[in-house]
Amino acid sequence: MPVTEDDRLRKIFDNETIAVVGCSSTPGKAAHDVPNYLLERGYEIVPVNPTTEEVLGRPAADALSEVDREIDVVCIFRPSDEVAGIVDEVLEREDVDVVWTQLGISDDEAAASAEESGRTVVQDRCMKVEHGRLVG
Repeated sequence: MPVTEDDRLRKIFDNETIAVVGCSSTPGKAAHDVPNYLLERGYEIVPVNPTTEEVLGRPAADALSEVDREIDVVCIFRPSDEVAGIVDEVLEREDVDVVWTQLGISDDEAAASAEESGRTVVQDRCMKVEHGRLVG
């Protein structure tokens, strides 16, 4: 089951490196503003977006498979019907501990696959809202 308890959600924010799939270079979009908020609070953001070369002053990878550094959390800003493919990419990596789908985004089958592999899953929640509420 995806994580809903505050103490387990709070522990997720102890991680340092967050890959943001669908990270946007457009201010005002949640896919830009949420990672920017996290960046301003000391998290290392790794943008994943095949349509741009740079987001938030950082080089953007075309896919998770192209990220050549350790990732703790994968935060997904893509439609629900794309989550399964992204989780498949997560399952190819050994470093990802958490899969987080943003508000309005979920895929129960993909979440179950991620959980069966030992990953923590959060669905349909905003990282910015939860960070502000739980960590401040």
